[in-house]
Amino acid sequence: MTLDAVTTVLAIRHGETAWNAETRIQGHIDIPLNERGLAQARLLAEALAGEQIDAVYSSDLQRAQQTAAALASSRELVLHLDARLRERHFGVFEGLTWAEIETQHAEDSARWRRREPDFAAPGGESLQDFYARAVAAVERIALAHPGQTVAVIAHGGVMDCLYRAASRQPLQATRTWKLGNAAVNRLLWSSEGPSLIGWNDDLHLDGLDNEAEG
Repeated sequence: MTLDAVTTVLAIRHGETAWNAETRIQGHIDIPLNERGLAQARLLAEALAGEQIDAVYSSDLQRAQQTAAALASSRELVLHLDARLRERHFGVFEGLTWAEIETQHAEDSARWRRREPDFAAPGGESLQDFYARAVAAVERIALAHPGQTVAVIAHGGVMDCLYRAASRQPLQATRTWKLGNAAVNRLLWSSEGPSLIGWNDDLHLDGLDNEAEG
């Protein structure tokens, strides 16, 4: 495998939303960034200003679009939207907090928390179907840009799928890795699949709390 055939993928979760702060499930509901999320998007763009990025792709949900726009506009790159990069569809769970899901849908909540691959909340998407969709979407993007660097801005669930694909972790494995808002995750993608080179780099966000206080 030559370096010319390998794509560097900067996989980035969107900035914070009000629902993130409330531990409320968003799924396909189109929630915008809150003020902190907008600041995170700006700091992300500044942190990556010195890096070569050849293309920017984003989920079509506005929280991802807003995060990606800061990065694309600073480079005068076209922002490519892809609905296959959306978060998992959580059906009746969407709009509820984790505590509300446990109270209102106790049996389904238990199956969800056990990470049963074939479980889908009523009206939603199973974990295995979501994983297949998300990984295939990023693979298509990566293989279209051999030898280049692409930024892919999506959602926490998508980031989790990419980590599992690159580290060969099964879907039911307990998550021990972080999925920070506006953190940078780095992968190399070849025809043989993805591999990890860095995860949850959020040093560019260190000054955010101090900035907000000043």
